[in-house]
Amino acid sequence: MPTVRWLGHSAFEIRSEDHTLLIDPFLTDNPAATVTAADLSPDVILLTHGHGDHVGDAIDIARRTGALVIANFEIGEWLGRQGITNCHGMSLGGQHQFKFGTVRMTLAHHGSMLPDGSYGGNPAGLLLTLDGRTVYHAGDTALFSDMQLIGEHGIDLAILPIGDNYTMGPEDSVRATKFLNPRRVLPCHYNTWPLIAQDAQAWSAAIRRDTLAEPVVLQPGESRKV
Repeated sequence: MPTVRWLGHSAFEIRSEDHTLLIDPFLTDNPAATVTAADLSPDVILLTHGHGDHVGDAIDIARRTGALVIANFEIGEWLGRQGITNCHGMSLGGQHQFKFGTVRMTLAHHGSMLPDGSYGGNPAGLLLTLDGRTVYHAGDTALFSDMQLIGEHGIDLAILPIGDNYTMGPEDSVRATKFLNPRRVLPCHYNTWPLIAQDAQAWSAAIRRDTLAEPVVLQPGESRKV
């Protein structure tokens, strides 16, 4: 059974039986992070989009570890120009079977400019299936009704932004949970900076009151079995 550890903001480490995955490894300039990039040795890095608070330390970690980087095609091409050649490019709606499990790249409504101003392609969410569990990391996104279609895959854990301003906020994330109907839901992309400060306990109470999902609120550095 996979273990998910929140590293702060939208960064997560997922450990399966044989693999370690990092999603959006923004650590060095992340005031909420409890680990450094040097503490992590993944064999896979997944990126939802090109913003600096998501690409983060991906280049440095990939150079040090040789990890496979999975991202949209445009980000993969940009990483190649930075010297990262072990990349697998995907596009929205695409699915691929990897050694660790399956990745489906889903819609996300956001932007995707890369840290140097380059075009970052379409932002995405990630639907992961590994060790018999399905994890949905929504990336940075607004609420959208097609989340109901994503929910048809049967989600064990949904990871949703709740910070508002740049993404959906707590109220819309509750509606997203209704659309997705996961067994558990975990908030992210909040409390990193004052602009996206939220009360996670109030959000948790709303999830319990208005949905069938179990809310899982972690502190940065804490983990939970999927």
